[in-house]
Amino acid sequence: MESSSLKDLVGPLDRASYVSLLSKIIGEARHVQNNPPELVPKEDRVARHVLDVLLPLSTSTGGGPLIISHVSYSDGRGNIIAEYPGSDPDRILSFVGCHMDVVTADPSDWDFDPFSLSVDGDKLRGRGTTDCLGHVALVAELMRRLGETRPALKNTVVAVFIANEENSSVLGIGVDALVKDGLLNKLKKGPLFWIDTADKQPCIGTGGMIAWKLRATGKLFHSGLPHKAINPLELAMEALREIQSRFYKDFPPHPKEEVYGFATPSTIKPTQWGYPGGGVNQIPGECTISGDVRLTPFYSTTDVAKKLQEYVDDINANIEKLDSRGPVSNYVLPDENLRGKLSISFDEAMMSGVACNLESRGFHVLCKATEEVVGYVKPYSITGSLPLIRELQDEGFDVQTSGYGIMATYHARNEYCLFSDMCQGFQVFISIISQLEEGSA
Repeated sequence: MESSSLKDLVGPLDRASYVSLLSKIIGEARHVQNNPPELVPKEDRVARHVLDVLLPLSTSTGGGPLIISHVSYSDGRGNIIAEYPGSDPDRILSFVGCHMDVVTADPSDWDFDPFSLSVDGDKLRGRGTTDCLGHVALVAELMRRLGETRPALKNTVVAVFIANEENSSVLGIGVDALVKDGLLNKLKKGPLFWIDTADKQPCIGTGGMIAWKLRATGKLFHSGLPHKAINPLELAMEALREIQSRFYKDFPPHPKEEVYGFATPSTIKPTQWGYPGGGVNQIPGECTISGDVRLTPFYSTTDVAKKLQEYVDDINANIEKLDSRGPVSNYVLPDENLRGKLSISFDEAMMSGVACNLESRGFHVLCKATEEVVGYVKPYSITGSLPLIRELQDEGFDVQTSGYGIMATYHARNEYCLFSDMCQGFQVFISIISQLEEGSA
């Protein structure tokens, strides 16, 4: 089917239909915040609105060609697989990654209610409009229109709406479970478009992430007698400086980062301080610095974690050689047989970055569609992290990523998207399908 004929048959994104569905979905945002154990989302509250749109056009009801599966691995936390069948069993494309959970929002910190959709001209406002409930509604509208207009396609078009993307501490609920059970295996036959980024351009690279915690143990004492103490704050600061210095020597900017257009190389930095409390005239006995490593996908998170542990072990073994701060600052008290000590731990599951295949058919059709619809194509890479997609790539999927929300509002207060951007996203999807129809299997 030619691009123009599919575009004419399916038509543009219908504002009334899209806004109606998005309004219902954003109305559930309060109940799909993902921050366990306090907030455990019930993604089925979003899924039921998607099913209300798609089931009437499905084989389940006899109302249409869509094949719909609702797959749950945890009560109230389902995934949806929606399929528009094509005539050639060896040709397929998929839109995956639209997740039905959101990050938390504090209504007192917003200028409008995060948990209901408000419309301000082109702006559609509320938690999840950019990440990622706006995309859930967008892809649902695409599948609805395919079901209504029934174009004769060679390619099967599959949409996968997932649970549990915003948290990696609990697994086996979302796309990881679908892959493990083989429910997405046939998607390996064609490009998989992960629709959960922003700014309408192909995102061709993402970062790996390691959350770390560096604990320094010293000796508590009165601050007027600092020579009797081992100051864990100074120990932690000097140790972190040494760790950072070694990290940047071992993991320097990689030549491929320029090819992929990464905004930054790999980094390690502190983001949180913690200590047990006490008076300002008291040197504490311990403290903790927490932070993260953001790693371009050309380095291994496993290798980095191993190196960080080696750095800490070496600093502990040679703690006398670590720079101190002032004439009585020290990390060893020989008369008391005391030594300061460091330990490092990694709190959450490590996440690997992704470098998309720039030679694949999926990348080429996404670029052509973007240029055709948006007017230009400028792929980008960031060391922000997207969970799950590296695992898909490692399993043999041709993963490409894009999205039509606004990066500046991602995980932010006063989140919004633009209807005009979502309209362009809809047309990009139509162009992708059309191009893959025209190409050979």
